[in-house]
Amino acid sequence: MAAIKAVHYLNQFFGQIGGEDHADIEPLVKDSAVGPGTALQKAFGDEIEIVGTVICGDTYFNENIDEATSTILEMIKAFNPDMVIAGPAFNAGRYGMACGAVCTAVTSTLNIPAITGMFEENPGADIFRKSIYIVKTGDSAAKMRTAIPAISKLALKLARNEELGTPEEEGFMEKGIRVNVFHDQRGSMRAIDMLLKKLRDEPYQTEYPMPLFDRVTPRPAIKDLKKAKLALVTSGGIVPKGNPDRIEASSASKFGRYDITGVNNLTADTFETAHGGYDPVYANQDADRVLPVDVMRQLEKEGVIGSLHSVYYATVGNGTSVANAKKFANAIGQELKGENIDGIILTST
Repeated sequence: MAAIKAVHYLNQFFGQIGGEDHADIEPLVKDSAVGPGTALQKAFGDEIEIVGTVICGDTYFNENIDEATSTILEMIKAFNPDMVIAGPAFNAGRYGMACGAVCTAVTSTLNIPAITGMFEENPGADIFRKSIYIVKTGDSAAKMRTAIPAISKLALKLARNEELGTPEEEGFMEKGIRVNVFHDQRGSMRAIDMLLKKLRDEPYQTEYPMPLFDRVTPRPAIKDLKKAKLALVTSGGIVPKGNPDRIEASSASKFGRYDITGVNNLTADTFETAHGGYDPVYANQDADRVLPVDVMRQLEKEGVIGSLHSVYYATVGNGTSVANAKKFANAIGQELKGENIDGIILTST
């Protein structure tokens, strides 16, 4: 029996091209397993053969999503594979977005299985978990030794056309699919058993996990807006011309703080957007459309507000992980608290 043919997708780092300095490389093809693909091939044995590897820079992919996806899909099709493996991406946000997009395109266009691996807080996990198989991994490449067996286990099951168990049993993230099963004990008795275990502080597994939502207590209203010192914060990516802090267009790993002392208007010559998730044309023409410095200066002049803080904060919300967003919010909040800011206006896209 001929081996199942698989194509592996990697970024520039795991594809052994280079680091961040090579993140803008366009898609290219290798006719063999590369990097983590060699470990996957060993785990697959003779059942699955990695016939080719497609490599693309994370920056290039996320700044040219449609074009990159189309090119990569054609490269994959040329191998006539039976399945595609991407990553694993761990907690690398741009890499996760690329792996998710490639696997989604493969399943929808080529109608063959596609598997990737990510840390649960990778932004690609939230976006693509319902459409593809995403194996749960640790947060860094240090967990490669556990990620490879988990991915290969699922890939081999799909290759053998074996019936899959639950996401917990198979190690992939829930896809939001509910399946009817026959149980030897009726629901009321199972519910009582779970309740008793909960009361006894014993471990139990719910049959209907509920989503978790952060609860944020609203702050009290500003008492006197005419005396208030306000600050601007944006996830719309508005940065000084040239993006001096190199904030990523997607899956931002940082935020910037920028002085606007004496600035009354964000002109096309001095400010732009670094955001890769919306058409930048109108924001680049007039960045005040996203970060309303001009309006705030007018309100300041009219006495509607007390003053506008001399520094604004910016990052990119496109694909940015929840963990990073919380980290940014805490850091920015602490700095503004130290400046005795009375309120923050947070703008998006």
